[in-house]
Amino acid sequence: MASYSPDVVGITSTTSMVPDAYRIARIAKAQSRDIKVIMGGPHATFTPEITLTESPETDYVVRGEGESIFSNLLDFFAGKKDLMDIKGASFRTGTGIFNAPPEPLIRNVDEIPEPALDLLPMKKYRVGNNEFATIVTSRGCPYNCMFCSSSLQFGKVWRGHSAERVMRELETLKYKYGKSEIEFLDDTFTLNMKRASILAEMIRKEGLDITWSASARVNLFNRDIAESMKKAGAHTVYFGIESGVQKTLDFIGKGINLQMAATSVRNAKEAGLRSLGSFIIGFPDDTEDEIRRTISFSKKLGVSFAQFTVATPYPGTRLWDYARERNLITTGDWRKFTTLTPVMKLRNFTSQEILKWLQKAYIGFYMRPLFLLKDLLVNKAFVFKRIIPYSRAFLHSGTVEDYQPEIRIEVSDLS
Repeated sequence: MASYSPDVVGITSTTSMVPDAYRIARIAKAQSRDIKVIMGGPHATFTPEITLTESPETDYVVRGEGESIFSNLLDFFAGKKDLMDIKGASFRTGTGIFNAPPEPLIRNVDEIPEPALDLLPMKKYRVGNNEFATIVTSRGCPYNCMFCSSSLQFGKVWRGHSAERVMRELETLKYKYGKSEIEFLDDTFTLNMKRASILAEMIRKEGLDITWSASARVNLFNRDIAESMKKAGAHTVYFGIESGVQKTLDFIGKGINLQMAATSVRNAKEAGLRSLGSFIIGFPDDTEDEIRRTISFSKKLGVSFAQFTVATPYPGTRLWDYARERNLITTGDWRKFTTLTPVMKLRNFTSQEILKWLQKAYIGFYMRPLFLLKDLLVNKAFVFKRIIPYSRAFLHSGTVEDYQPEIRIEVSDLS
C-alpha cells in the first residue's frame, strides 16, 4: 500500500454508504496529505456542506453529473483552470464552504466515453454461479416523485444514448466479458418507448444471445413494447407502483393511477414477461387501512414478485424537505437510510409497528399457497428458500430488532 500513492482519489456514494466513503477519504489522507480527495454521488450532491463538515478529509464535492466537473478539477490541479471558474464544485474557502453555480447538463450523452470496464473486476459480478452485468443507457427524468432524487441529480430532461452506442456496450459485455445476463439500470428504460422498441429490435436482429431486465413506469408501457422486449430476451420488468391507494399516489406525485398499474402488469404477463412491483409503506400520514389496501393490491395485481420498503427521506427529495420542515427525521445516522429501517416519525405508527407491517407485507405476499407452488415448479423454490427462514423468525421473535435480514428481491436474482 505504501508504494501506491495516487494524486487524486475519487469517491462516489449513496446516503447509507457515506460513512464508508468518509472512511476511504480518511485512509487516503493517512497515506498522504497531498492526495486530493473528491467526493460525488447522490448524497454529496445534495449535502455538500454536511459532507465537507462531516468529512474534513474530503477536499472537493462534485454535484450532479460528474464527468465534466471531475475533468475540470483535474485541469485545476494541473494549473490549467481557475478553481473559482469550475461549475458544479463545492469546496472550502477562507470564509466557509463555497458552492459554485451548477454545471449545465451534458446534452449529448454519447459524448461521454464508454465505461472503462477493463479497470473493473468483471468476474466478481455474479449471483451464485451466474455472471451478470449492468448498463445505464439514459439519464434524466421529467417526473417528480416525492421520494426520488434522480430528476434533481440528473435533470428533468431525459437524455438517452443512441441505439448504436448501446449496442456497442452490450456487444462488449457479451463478447469480451462473457456476460449473458444484463440489467438495464435506467430509471425508466421505456421513457422513450420508440427508442426502447428500436433497441429491443436491434438486440433481436443482431442475434445477441442475452437475457435481461429493465424498469418501466406503468404509464409508459404497453403490449407492443412488452412483446418487443420479450422477443429480444427480456425476462423481467420492474414497475414502481408504490401504493394501492390513489390518495397516496397523488400525495407522492407519482403521476399514475391504479388502473394503469393493472393494465401494465397484465400486458407484461400476456407477453410472457415477469413483473416485479415495488411498493412503499410508512409515509408520514399512512393509516393501517391504507397499508392493508396496498398489501392487498400487491396480491390482486398479479405481479410475479413484490418488493416492499419503508418510505425514506433521502437528501434532495421532496420527502426530505417535507420531513425536515415538520421535524420528522429521527436520526442523523446515515447508515439507517436503507429503506428497511424507519427514520421518520409517523402519525399513526411507531417504528416497531411499521417494521412489523413491512414483515407482514412480505409474508402475506410470498406465503400464499399458489405462489409457493409456482415458485417451486418454475423458480426451483428461489423465493421459498428465502422467505421461510424469514417467516419463522418473524413468528418467534420478541421484537423486530431480533431479526432484520436483507429480504430485498433484486431483478438480477431472477434470471
